Amino acid sequence: MSTTAVIYARVSSVNDRQDTTRQIEDLKRYANSQDIEVVSIFEEHISGAKKNEERQVLTDCIQYCISNSVNYLLLSELSRLGRSTLQVLRSLDILHEAKVSVYIQNIGLYTLQANGDINPIASIIVTILAEMANIERSGIVYRLNSGRANYISRGGKLGRKVGSVKTEDRMKDEYKEVIALLKKGYSIRNIAKLQHVGVSTVQRVKKHFINA
Repeated sequence: MSTTAVIYARVSSVNDRQDTTRQIEDLKRYANSQDIEVVSIFEEHISGAKKNEERQVLTDCIQYCISNSVNYLLLSELSRLGRSTLQVLRSLDILHEAKVSVYIQNIGLYTLQANGDINPIASIIVTILAEMANIERSGIVYRLNSGRANYISRGGKLGRKVGSVKTEDRMKDEYKEVIALLKKGYSIRNIAKLQHVGVSTVQRVKKHFINA
């Protein structure tokens, strides 16, 4: 049985396609050097600041790895998986439960050992790197908030008038990603992890919008 892998590549802007191409080509060369068969490639143009539940391609990529019993998910660097430490670790947890090891090219580490156990060294490094990215993101948010506050202090106004919204419409909008994943056949447990909501919430949404 061949060793299989999926490549996930992400850039922040639709104008960065060449950078995405480099990520993919570098990872394909690595896979070839290790006799790993690349069975699928997922490419996404979206800001790393977005929550993972807003990153449909990443969600589909993780589900593909699980559904097809892929051995490895190949990334050029950890930040491709997200900037929130919690979101990165949750995604890794879902993958690890399915015995999918994540290879991070820029640090040359696999998150699982050959026997399927967690790689303790990789676990420590991944947590540190994810937290550093999170701190960087927090700094950006702080600067944006500071500029927003200065704008308001000079008389600027933000936001829009809130209109009346029916309760069902509001719920449908709030859980639109959950509904989309349910329609695609994702398990309730995985949806709860990917969307950072309780299992009971997913069950309630399924009962209200899918099984109605």
